[in-house]
Amino acid sequence: MVDNFPIFDNMETADIDTTLIDGYLQMLNNLSPSNKLDLISKLTASVKSDITNKKSFFKEAFGAFESEKSADEIINEIRNSRTFTRQIEEF
Repeated sequence: MVDNFPIFDNMETADIDTTLIDGYLQMLNNLSPSNKLDLISKLTASVKSDITNKKSFFKEAFGAFESEKSADEIINEIRNSRTFTRQIEEF
């Protein structure tokens, strides 16, 4: 059940989306053609922005590691920070 919306009980996500879209379309029927075109323009810009942001986030996940330390210093730091808690049991 979707809280505060008993109309959506036992509905699949696609059904809820369709119901919401139909509701929006009923409201949009009262808008002037100019307002509808403005809304289309803003929705298009929003979708393009979402796509651009997703691509940007993906690209930001890659790249060179930046540090003032040399590679050898970083390697030594990693090796020295290791702790071994494994105890070998005798048979």
